Amino acid sequence: MSSRIDTFNTADFNENLSSTAEKVRNSFLLTTQEFMIDLNAEEPTDCQQERAKRAMVDESREEKRSVQEVLASVPLAPAASLWTARADGAVKLRIDETCPQTPITVHQMFKTSVEKYGSLYALASKKNDRWEKVTFSEYYSLCRAAARSFLKLGLQRFHSVAILGFNSAEWFISAVGAIFAGGIMTGIYSTNSPEACHYVASDCKANIIVVENQKQLEKIFQIWDRLPHLKAIVQYVGPLQKKLPNLYSWDEFMELGSETPEKHLDDIISSQKPNQCCALIYTSGTTGKPKGVMLSHDNITWTAHHASRVGDMQPADTKQEVLVSYLPLSHIAAQIYDLWTGIQWGELVYFAQPDALKGSLVSTLKEACPTSHMGVPRVWEKMMEKIKEVITQSGFLKKKMLTWAMSVSLEANLNWAKKNEAKPFLFTLADSLILEKVRADLGFSHCLKFFSGAAPITSETLEFFLGLNILLYEAYGMSETTGPHFMSGPKVYRLQSCGKVVPGCKFKLKDKEEEGNGEVCFWGRNVFMGYLNMEDRTAESLDEYGWLCSGDLGKTDNDGFLYITGRIKELIITAGGENVPPVPIEDSVKKELPIISNAMLIGDKRKFLSMLLTLKCVCNPETTEPTDELSLEAIEFCQRIGSQSTKVSDVIGGRDKVLYQTIQEGIDRVNRRATSNAQRIQKWTILEKDFSIPGGELGPTMKLRRPCVLEMYRDEIEKFYTE
Repeated sequence: MSSRIDTFNTADFNENLSSTAEKVRNSFLLTTQEFMIDLNAEEPTDCQQERAKRAMVDESREEKRSVQEVLASVPLAPAASLWTARADGAVKLRIDETCPQTPITVHQMFKTSVEKYGSLYALASKKNDRWEKVTFSEYYSLCRAAARSFLKLGLQRFHSVAILGFNSAEWFISAVGAIFAGGIMTGIYSTNSPEACHYVASDCKANIIVVENQKQLEKIFQIWDRLPHLKAIVQYVGPLQKKLPNLYSWDEFMELGSETPEKHLDDIISSQKPNQCCALIYTSGTTGKPKGVMLSHDNITWTAHHASRVGDMQPADTKQEVLVSYLPLSHIAAQIYDLWTGIQWGELVYFAQPDALKGSLVSTLKEACPTSHMGVPRVWEKMMEKIKEVITQSGFLKKKMLTWAMSVSLEANLNWAKKNEAKPFLFTLADSLILEKVRADLGFSHCLKFFSGAAPITSETLEFFLGLNILLYEAYGMSETTGPHFMSGPKVYRLQSCGKVVPGCKFKLKDKEEEGNGEVCFWGRNVFMGYLNMEDRTAESLDEYGWLCSGDLGKTDNDGFLYITGRIKELIITAGGENVPPVPIEDSVKKELPIISNAMLIGDKRKFLSMLLTLKCVCNPETTEPTDELSLEAIEFCQRIGSQSTKVSDVIGGRDKVLYQTIQEGIDRVNRRATSNAQRIQKWTILEKDFSIPGGELGPTMKLRRPCVLEMYRDEIEKFYTE
């Protein structure tokens, strides 16, 4: 059952709250200092040693506090359940002996960071070919100004500010400002259609929508008359093409709240509780209608603080982390990594250009010199393909040297990962003479940590980057776990594993089979409040004890490392009753045949398995749509087997018999490794174009939208089973 917040008198608890906030701030500072111990471990000064000892004592004291003491020390909104489906609801927090840290709000987290990192740069935006930077103190002030303007525009408590556009300082400021003003920040994917935008804005009762530019504004114009809660629109890039009532440029918007009293905003901030909703993440809708994942202040602040520790993210008073924001902020992976962890640890965030994934990302990386970088698997794959193309076009000597260096690095890193063997001198030589320069050309000259998340990544991609001495640390979680529940890092790494459970979180494998596979279930402070306006779906996702069921199959090794082996909803059950996980078979085909871009296995309720294939091709740099031109890597593959094809149209329909024969031979090799006859691919076809976001086959984070593909290529699929 959901619970509503009781009314309360702000004045009655303000004094108690400020006292509690001071305790929280002090314990938070000590927690951060404790984290610095390992990072400064080589030769600490006497002062550092003393500070470290104090931090350890106080951290230990915090850990020893009972759950009852923690809950008694912090004012929380009354709650009767672990979940709710109401925007104005509150939940019980999953505080126990493993995660007894004091709950805090987003504002408390930000205020603590401003006190510590106020003079450091927080945000960097490129305007007129110059990087303009904002300090943490300025960032905080801008968020307050935005909050006052939202209040002036009539933002109601627990209604949303929806943000539609590419990553920017204005995106961050709108998100935080909405929360400060007592609203709920809600991202909308910039690739959404007007109807998809309407669904989100209507569901979250958006009072204000912040759009990037005229293109996004046009979408909202088409649906404005069907959004009864919408009071205003703000555009943050470029001048307004037309002056209309309740439409504001960014500069106009930021001035709107200048007469709103600071005390009014302070009263609203003080009334916020850690167990109330402050953010909505809408799922991409790959398996049905998008769901609004409600995240509390505690979900965000606890996760930003604790999950990032596994990834070895350092606080700015030790060494300021630098990162580049380019992945969709509507997705939890980018939001927790770029926005919330950035505030928590005092990171400097550079904003990439809107055409980052069309080719400009590397330029931004070279200028920003990030110390940490995250990508979804498809981004890493595209980067791998581009590097392979460069190698293909290189001269004989350069190609030979790079191939040698990468083979040395791969072998050394595999031996280190699997056997914990020390890396030999030959590796050091190859890395310093050749691979360091390659990483610098990618913009990774200062980068020490590389993360991959949001979808499974292939062993081919992992091993390719090991050859460049880039270890991709995999994370695993869901929007419903505020991002990572399992993390890899410099001290927690195993090849093709998602790492270990984040300290303070729990997991279990439900309905475990003999092989050790079971459904991964989550418990922790990061587990969401519920799905907005969806009581039934919320109740379905949680068991009677409050464990969140992921729908993913996984197993663990003896050291606690998790390996995801499939997804229950993606599991193919053939007409003969055989359970077939598609991803391992699809990955095997792509590994055998480097010309294949996407492979999707078909066979649910069918007599045999079939497969849809697409070829690697050149994408239109403006639209990111696949063209008919094969990529350089694909052309080189064709040339090696004696094919003259340079276009997809040269191949499809059986026109290129040499390539068709080669693909069949590759699939035969995959079939020979199948565990049963039912897991063998009987038929396949090559589609006319590659999968893409504009085409609808891939979601915003480039994840395969299987139900959409089944519908889009229904005729091709039916031919497998009727011919």
